[in-house]
Amino acid sequence: MSIKENLIHIKAQIGEKATLVAVSKTKPNEDIMEAYEAGQRIFGENKVQELAAKYESLPKDIEWHMIGHLQSNKVKYIAPFVQLLHGVDSEKLLKVVHKEGVKCDRKIPCLLQVHIAEEETKFGFSEDELVQLLTDELIESVSHVDICGLMGMATNTDDEGQIRKEFGHLKLIFKNLKKTVFTNQESFKEISMGMSGDFEIAMEEGSTMVRVGSSIFGYRNYH
Repeated sequence: MSIKENLIHIKAQIGEKATLVAVSKTKPNEDIMEAYEAGQRIFGENKVQELAAKYESLPKDIEWHMIGHLQSNKVKYIAPFVQLLHGVDSEKLLKVVHKEGVKCDRKIPCLLQVHIAEEETKFGFSEDELVQLLTDELIESVSHVDICGLMGMATNTDDEGQIRKEFGHLKLIFKNLKKTVFTNQESFKEISMGMSGDFEIAMEEGSTMVRVGSSIFGYRNYH
């Protein structure tokens, strides 16, 4: 199947339930343009250099999301244009994003990454860390950051019950924060969870944004 056919198939599964982020990391511009011509406008990258290069060379109405682990010294390269940072996983990074937002006079939308998997390798805050971090003082001090929600990755396992439990846990954390910290903030509404292998379970558990790459572009890596 072509990229266009894959995209139509995925979009039919998602419907209106969630926003599709087409994960275009390592894919050439031709592949992205094929998806673009089929109507896709939101793309996700996981390396700053590649993201900046693609932003320069591709249509300007594309919404670029940074979905990978972000090093604080690289925020400045994408701060002027990035539409959403999915993986803000430390207080330090949050403050750097604010600082770069001040410099380019824009409020940078981001998601806080929560560690929900049982694997040690995944980045992110624990629920307790988030509760301690998100004081009124902190939120006021990062006025050029728009915290739009949470992001999480489930354990890489075939155990659907475990995946469902982890996604359900993220939804619960989101609901608690919405009730206690972000009560009056309308923009705090996104739960980014689910990838090619588990996005259907993620949507059943309340995901509003799914990150799908290989099911659209195939597995071939051009690097």
